[in-house]
Amino acid sequence: MSELITQWNGKAGEVKVSRKREGRWRQVWRNRDTYLLLLPGLLLLVLFKYTPMYGVVIAFQEYNIFDGIVGSKWVGLEQFRKLIESTEFMQVFMNTLLISVYKIVLLFPIPILIALLLNEIRFRAFKRTIQTIIYMPHFLSWVIISGLFMTILSPSDGLVNAVIQWLGGKPIPFFMDNHVFRSVVVFTAGWKEIGWNAIIFIAALASVEQEQYEAASIDGASRLQQMWHISLPGIVPTIILMLILRLGMVLDAGTEQILTMYNPTVYASGDVIGTFVYRTGLGKMDYSFSTAVGLFNSVVGFILVISGNWLSKRLLNRGIW
Repeated sequence: MSELITQWNGKAGEVKVSRKREGRWRQVWRNRDTYLLLLPGLLLLVLFKYTPMYGVVIAFQEYNIFDGIVGSKWVGLEQFRKLIESTEFMQVFMNTLLISVYKIVLLFPIPILIALLLNEIRFRAFKRTIQTIIYMPHFLSWVIISGLFMTILSPSDGLVNAVIQWLGGKPIPFFMDNHVFRSVVVFTAGWKEIGWNAIIFIAALASVEQEQYEAASIDGASRLQQMWHISLPGIVPTIILMLILRLGMVLDAGTEQILTMYNPTVYASGDVIGTFVYRTGLGKMDYSFSTAVGLFNSVVGFILVISGNWLSKRLLNRGIW
């Protein structure tokens, strides 16, 4: 009797699974036009994001451009051993870490503050004007921005150094001094992206219920108190999301930006992992080593995202997933 019940339960489970699968396929067929619209995007994702992942195997080879991936010699973890033992890479790693930490600590809170302040402006024309002004630098390329700041910070005829000399100081070669180059990188990154990054937090503030502000106003709360107790807590989930995503890019200190700004005199303070991969991969044609560096970068970024999400869920009961 028990065997018959077991068989019956097994068959019933199989029927449920088959019906569930059939229901899913019916749903897909019913919404086939929507899935067809998704198809080009999925094909592009597979073609340009997943297919190139095959090239990761170069990191485990002594890659020769003439032999190709199939004909190149396999060396296992030799490239990663060279990576760990490389004093040049350790300097590059520290540069990347320092610049990224500076950007997070100094630049991440500013868009939040801008969003909170703009949210308090009731004169719409003035608010839109300010938003337009702070958004505009985002649409300039790093080539243009680098040329702009190289002119402004020029030690010979730059505006900033002219003011420094007028005050009795000596000209500072901002783009050739290892002591100030990182500060220039962080400042220019903030000048370009702070306004654009504030958009996400402004959008998050729009979802905060206005009844909370009205109730707080009736209770006698000032605008500053409303900002601190209503606006800021209302965008905490968005702040956590953006911070976790930013942690995943800790080892991406702004390759395009630094490539347009740095020179051999500031390699000691400005050479980051992205520029190092560019120099070794294309400059020295050491494709295997540069791929190993890139893979190391990606793995560390993945670990940081997972760790950041776990820590957020553990401490704040909120996370990306």
